[in-house]
Amino acid sequence: MIDNVNRSQYCLDYEGDMMSTIPTQIRIDSDVKKQATALFGSLGLDLSSAVNIFLRQCVLRGGLPFSVEMPRYNQKVLDAMAEAKRISQNPDVWGYDNMEDLKETLESD
Repeated sequence: MIDNVNRSQYCLDYEGDMMSTIPTQIRIDSDVKKQATALFGSLGLDLSSAVNIFLRQCVLRGGLPFSVEMPRYNQKVLDAMAEAKRISQNPDVWGYDNMEDLKETLESD
């Protein structure tokens, strides 16, 4: 599901003067929006403020404020990730809900 964000407000520039903002509409995956809204809320920001920070950083840096690249995992790491996924999906593999139970089992052997 895609959500639309449409905001129009006034905010302060770096000198404390009022500057107008224009309504902007963007399409965002609804799950990503929920997660981002919760994250930014814990930082004391709303989604609009976070997007403004991102855009200002893009302008200041002349590009994205982080690198965008495909991860390059070696085959050993890829094999370990595939094994971890297989183990996590196998109902016959014994698991523990907490560290105390795991520790007790390890110490009993």
